Amino acid sequence: MALALFDLDNTLLAGDSDYLWGEFLTEQGVVDGDLYARENQRFYEEYQKGSLDIHEFQAFSQQPLVQNPIDKMRLLHQRFFKEKIKPIMSPASFNLIKHHRDKGDTLVVITATNRFITGPIVQAFGIDNLIATEPEIIDGKYTGKIDGIPCFQEGKVKRLNQWTSKHKLDLKNSWFYSDSYNDLPLLLKVENPVVVDADEKLLKHAQQHNWKIISLR
Repeated sequence: MALALFDLDNTLLAGDSDYLWGEFLTEQGVVDGDLYARENQRFYEEYQKGSLDIHEFQAFSQQPLVQNPIDKMRLLHQRFFKEKIKPIMSPASFNLIKHHRDKGDTLVVITATNRFITGPIVQAFGIDNLIATEPEIIDGKYTGKIDGIPCFQEGKVKRLNQWTSKHKLDLKNSWFYSDSYNDLPLLLKVENPVVVDADEKLLKHAQQHNWKIISLR
């Protein structure tokens, strides 16, 4: 039995759930349309360049959770999932997950996107284990801050090390599927790195090192 690790956005999903959530909230009038759309795009471009300040981004992206009743946001997420996420869950992703499940591998999604957004999506893929950026919650309310280590860049390695230590697992024969150069630190740690519909920098690295390259779209 080995670990099969999957990035979520632009890997298992044919799109970015964080970006789409912001877009959806704008469409629903939950946030200031012009401001949120502009900042959402800026952060997305910084993520693609590898220059994203994850703390600044989470302070921004969690504001709707801070400012609105959580029950309202959960109902909105249900609509968001049906309208924005379900259409970008490809059959190829489900087949890849089934392949590793049939081998008896332990399936884990590891993502920089926060748990509020990603939890229901990962459940819909039939995966029980999620390592995500954790929003801080005090007295049942979101604060806009991050609880613990952000699950981003080197933080993914640290969070995975914590998780494997807790579950008494290791990276022997492990797999990690990702689209993003931001995930290079973790791709370098696993025995079987696989790039999926990769960004330009990651694709170049994968070609230079003869890594497996696939598409799930």
